[in-house]
Amino acid sequence: MFRFRIFLALSLLLNIVSLKLIAQTNTEASVKADKLVKEALVKFRESNFEKSLIISRVALNSATSAKNYSLISRSYNIIAANYNELSEVDKAIFFYKKSLYYANKTDNDSIKYNLYNNLGNMYCFEKKQFDKGISYYKKSIAYGLKINDLNQIYFTNVNIAWAYFDIGKFKEGYPYLRFVGNNTEKYGDKTTEIVVNMLNGMYASYSNEDDTANAYFLSAIHAGQDSEEQSDLSFAHLEYSKFLTRKKRYKEAYENLASYNKITEALYNQQKLEKASIAGFNLELDEYKRQIDKIENEKISQSQSLKKSRIIVILFVLISLILLVLIITLIKNIRFKKKHNLELVEAKEIAEEASLLKTQFISTISHELRTPLYGVVGITNMLLEEHKELAQSQHLSSLKFSARYLLSLVNDILQINKIEENKVILENLTFNISDEITMIKNSLSFLSQKNNNKIKVFIDPCIPEYLIGDKLRLAQILMNLVSNALKFTKDGEVEIIVNLNKVEEKFYFLEFHIKDNGVGIAVVDQNKIFEKFVQVGRKEEDYQGTGLGLSIVKRLLGLFGSKINLESNIGEGTSFSFVIPFEHDPQKTKKIIDEIEVDLTSSEVYKILIVEDNLINQLVTKKIIEKNNYVCKVVDDGFGALDIIEKEDFDLILMDINMPLMNGFETSKRIRLKGITTPIVALTAFDKDEITDESISSGINDIIVKPFEPIKLFKIISYLIKETKNVG
Repeated sequence: MFRFRIFLALSLLLNIVSLKLIAQTNTEASVKADKLVKEALVKFRESNFEKSLIISRVALNSATSAKNYSLISRSYNIIAANYNELSEVDKAIFFYKKSLYYANKTDNDSIKYNLYNNLGNMYCFEKKQFDKGISYYKKSIAYGLKINDLNQIYFTNVNIAWAYFDIGKFKEGYPYLRFVGNNTEKYGDKTTEIVVNMLNGMYASYSNEDDTANAYFLSAIHAGQDSEEQSDLSFAHLEYSKFLTRKKRYKEAYENLASYNKITEALYNQQKLEKASIAGFNLELDEYKRQIDKIENEKISQSQSLKKSRIIVILFVLISLILLVLIITLIKNIRFKKKHNLELVEAKEIAEEASLLKTQFISTISHELRTPLYGVVGITNMLLEEHKELAQSQHLSSLKFSARYLLSLVNDILQINKIEENKVILENLTFNISDEITMIKNSLSFLSQKNNNKIKVFIDPCIPEYLIGDKLRLAQILMNLVSNALKFTKDGEVEIIVNLNKVEEKFYFLEFHIKDNGVGIAVVDQNKIFEKFVQVGRKEEDYQGTGLGLSIVKRLLGLFGSKINLESNIGEGTSFSFVIPFEHDPQKTKKIIDEIEVDLTSSEVYKILIVEDNLINQLVTKKIIEKNNYVCKVVDDGFGALDIIEKEDFDLILMDINMPLMNGFETSKRIRLKGITTPIVALTAFDKDEITDESISSGINDIIVKPFEPIKLFKIISYLIKETKNVG
């Protein structure tokens, strides 16, 4: 401790001696950084994001070297602004906050104002977190008042009004627009003229002052044509297009939308983005490099200071010997960790790539299998319905069974993949446990008759009539367990027992037992059967199955927070048991039932348009629709759909997604751009989770995955048509 104090005192003396030299060096670095920051800002305003990022990186290095917090903050601010323009939202927010961190170390309230305003922009217009964004705007206004810069406050009021108008809160945003209007002559300029006129147009449109709105939008566009603010001009075209669409001036609306797209494409040239991404990557590397440079610079500074004194050199020799040993050890550790980390990174990248390829492969295979399966199942059903004499045909029964078995296999593989990627979310549906088990029993009657088995059911009478939970996942668990029991049992019985285990507030814990008196499972195999693609007990007989059923059961129970218990002995049968909590809330149950209740008794004849390029699928879907006494028309592609809806009115459109020339998403978007509100249902072989987001953005109302149960299709058709007519 004493030696350390001597060393510290001598170091302070040397630091005082070299202070002037360091101050001079810092001043030169600050001048250089300031010049670079200004140059980076010019490149940013010219939309040359690549150059701006590169120059900002150099400026940040110089500012860090000079320990000039104000310039560091300004450098990070420009970096964040570049990422903002490149739509790298999370990176932009990261660097804005980093800029704010260094700005708070200074008394520069102007840059604090700008940063809070920029963060407000990010959260309002990029992250859509408007409460958080507006709170940043208000902090920005506070700093604007502090520096008495009403010109800056004017700009922030424009942003707040814009944020409120974007989410349709025109009353809340109008006071800010009124402030802007009262101060336009005093503080407004060419940079805000476009936006202010656009906002006035939006408010006038909301107030149904159509002539005023039209004039404001045209003023905004006229101002934008003579301005460098091309981004604001693009938004003016977009909002004017929305207004014109509402007024059913579709041709002008389309022209303005085209202008918006043209300007946007010009601003965000793909080549610029690719080059800027490389520059951004180098910037991130420098972020780590600066930490190392900081340590190295401090070591060099200390070394230069110590050379000024022989006494310090002598003392430092002793310290250096110790440090040398530590550094050698540290270098070895760093090299080892670096090598180990590189191996881990490579392994992680390989695993992620393999996972992505697996997901893409499964998605493609499932789509390619479901499409022909839809035709096979549909045509088989048509043959059985139209030719009653074939009802006893073993060939048709085998064909239908094989198609449904293959579909079950596809669904099992998709299910296990979703669970492993944490894409399965439990739903809250109301159900009757007795009805669900009866349905499972009936659906497995063919399998039970095949092996001459009986299915016995016992349900505790203390269980409420209606429960709330994910009945679909529960049914999947029970279907797998009961079908498994039936496969491995002959001339016996399978029991489904449901007891009330306990009640905690509104939650009823149900204990399920699936018992059979079949072949049983050996003790050595009991830990294996829950693994994927593992099958046991095939020595004497060939039992059908994929080896996925019990693996899916275990993973689904994990989502419920439950575990499965197994008791079995060879030749004595098997018993599986588990406990799942379900909610019992009569009021909530009534609300759920009211929301999903659909009246299918209507005598109205609906007119349905089928957009489908596969001829077999056209035939199957048309037969299903016409069987319900609906009028049906079929077109082969998206262009045919756009053409026919101009001539005829339809109650609902069934839209295939994977079509040549123009897919279902693009077709739906174009239908919506025409102002047509006819419900659109995607009829697709894609997995629903894969296309939900794009379907919503395209204006599609619902999704049905092929093959499907006709009753489900008619429920959705009836609900959507009636909902549309009620709204109209």
